[in-house]
Amino acid sequence: MALYGYARASTHDQDVTIQVETLTRAGCAVVRAEKASGASRRGRTELALLLEFLRPGDTLLVTRIDRLARSIKDLQDIVVELRAKGVDLRATEQPIDTSTAAGKAFLDMLGVFAEFETNLRRERQMEGIRAAKAKGVYKGRKPRIDTQAIRRLKAEGMGAAAIARHLGIGRASVYRLLAAA
Repeated sequence: MALYGYARASTHDQDVTIQVETLTRAGCAVVRAEKASGASRRGRTELALLLEFLRPGDTLLVTRIDRLARSIKDLQDIVVELRAKGVDLRATEQPIDTSTAAGKAFLDMLGVFAEFETNLRRERQMEGIRAAKAKGVYKGRKPRIDTQAIRRLKAEGMGAAAIARHLGIGRASVYRLLAAA
């Protein structure tokens, strides 16, 4: 039976060092770490690699369950995948151990709260954006495409596909901006 760790931070300015150190001290032979959103499993290559690598009798260790998943659906999918492989899940900072009935129950409760917290954060963010728009402060993301450069290159005789390649943008964006002009 081997112990493997998984550490995750949501954004690139956050650090996984403390999680990695905690998991290593807990006895993990291997710790996989990544910086990616926990809202879904998409783009989490280290987690996918670890889930593929785990064998029957192994244990996956995380510091907290929200490091593994922020949605109850993803958490349940991961747990089902682990159970099918004969792999247990434990957390260092929470009483989670899927080899026990109490640990399984606590895991489900924490998963619900992690998803609830994510939904609350999203609601607060949307409220803030609505309030800023109402005040005229929030205008959205700044345009990434230089419309002047597109017009200049078109005037120089360059085609839409060549403009798109030159500026590193999509051809549809070039057509859309030229039609608007």
